[in-house]
Amino acid sequence: MPLVTIKIIEGRTKEQKRGMAKDVTEAIVKNIGCPETAVTIDIIEMKPENVSQAGKLFSDNPPR
Repeated sequence: MPLVTIKIIEGRTKEQKRGMAKDVTEAIVKNIGCPETAVTIDIIEMKPENVSQAGKLFSDNPPR
C-alpha cells in the first residue's frame, strides 16, 4: 500500500489539491502497478511563516 506525504504551503484550492491527488495516484498506479484503492495521499498544508528557503521565510518573500 503506497502512502505518499505531500507538504505544500497553504492556500491551494480544493480543486487544485483534488487534481494533484488524482495525478499522483495515476502516476503511482502506472509505475507500481497497484490498484488506485491502495494509494493513500496525505496532504500537509504549512503556514508560510513556518517554512523557509535560502534563509528567508516564505511569508517574507514568497517564491515565484
